[in-house]
Amino acid sequence: MSSGNAIRGSRVGAGPMGEAERGESAPRVWVSFWCANKHETRPSFASDASIPDTWECPRCGNPAGQDEQSPPAPPRAEPYKTHLAYVKERRSDSDGEAILAEALARVRHTASASSRVTA
Repeated sequence: MSSGNAIRGSRVGAGPMGEAERGESAPRVWVSFWCANKHETRPSFASDASIPDTWECPRCGNPAGQDEQSPPAPPRAEPYKTHLAYVKERRSDSDGEAILAEALARVRHTASASSRVTA
């Protein structure tokens, strides 16, 4: 037989069962946001909260604004760049040649020093 103290249909650690236990919800306002793909999102905000200018579209991830006729433009996607492409943006060809010459001189000096030691 079971104990008389158990509550049927509930488990130990279960939270409140309804709004009466949680308290009343704050008054809400629903605001429409549209992205460049014409997706509409209607998040709710507390009526006394400040409404943001943009909201991320949950369907495509683009920014969404409150003006349906002129939504914010999607962010410009930068193409993937290799490490070499970034180096070439910072260095000119003459800089690269000077760095290469310096590195080759260092390697040659190290190679000649090690060959003298082993001989």
